[in-house]
Amino acid sequence: METIVEETVSVEDLKKHELLYNGELARGKVTVRTQFQYAWCLVRSRYTQDMRKGTVLLEELLHGGSPQVQRDCLFYLAIGHYRLKDYTKALKFVRGLLQIEPNNRQAAELEKLIKKKMNQDGLVGMAIVGGAAMAIAGLVGAGIALSKK
Repeated sequence: METIVEETVSVEDLKKHELLYNGELARGKVTVRTQFQYAWCLVRSRYTQDMRKGTVLLEELLHGGSPQVQRDCLFYLAIGHYRLKDYTKALKFVRGLLQIEPNNRQAAELEKLIKKKMNQDGLVGMAIVGGAAMAIAGLVGAGIALSKK
């Protein structure tokens, strides 16, 4: 699963799908397939702005697509938000998919990966808070020691 969430799109593929998308957009009608493929490329980009744009395009499709499109959008939205380090949203989307397909192995693995990352970041966050509290306590202690002299 980590291979899937860490995979990046080639510049050539991204440009190809961007041209298709922009061409259809200029003609006034973007197909679901073109929007989905472009969004999936954007989500796999190295750049945060691209990933954000990809999640927006996927969310547009989520609300109006067929059940199959909605299922795919939920999965890739979870991946997109995972890559953006927005683990709460990633978990929301993968759980939405698991409600529809409780036996989806990839979604279950992705949920585990998201939870693992949330736990790791939570521990790091706790360590930072603890370290900051110790630093403040040290400064206060030093200030008291200096004031006694």
